[in-house]
Amino acid sequence: MASRVHRPREDAEFDFILGMSGGPVLAYFTGTWPKAIEPCREMDLVVGGIADDCAGRLTVVRADITRCPAATERYGVTGAPSCVLLKEGEAVAHATGPMTTAEVRTFLDGHL
Repeated sequence: MASRVHRPREDAEFDFILGMSGGPVLAYFTGTWPKAIEPCREMDLVVGGIADDCAGRLTVVRADITRCPAATERYGVTGAPSCVLLKEGEAVAHATGPMTTAEVRTFLDGHL
């Protein structure tokens, strides 16, 4: 995964990153249970590429659902992988399930 992707270890770190972002945030939620591992690994590459392409316009955060349970609940995440686009801490778009790079770009369209 690209180094431009933040990987908080807990909810407090997730919230700190949001507070420091100064712009839109793509919060990408992952899971470690067996059925989530492979789709999340595939999304890691997609999200890493998006982070590189949108550097300076978008902060990307990869949050493990089990490590960031408060953020998971706050944004209504019910499965992994899930993407939530945040502006000023508020969710403006939400998608669950694996996506291609083109699908993530469409998801972000109009928000950056």
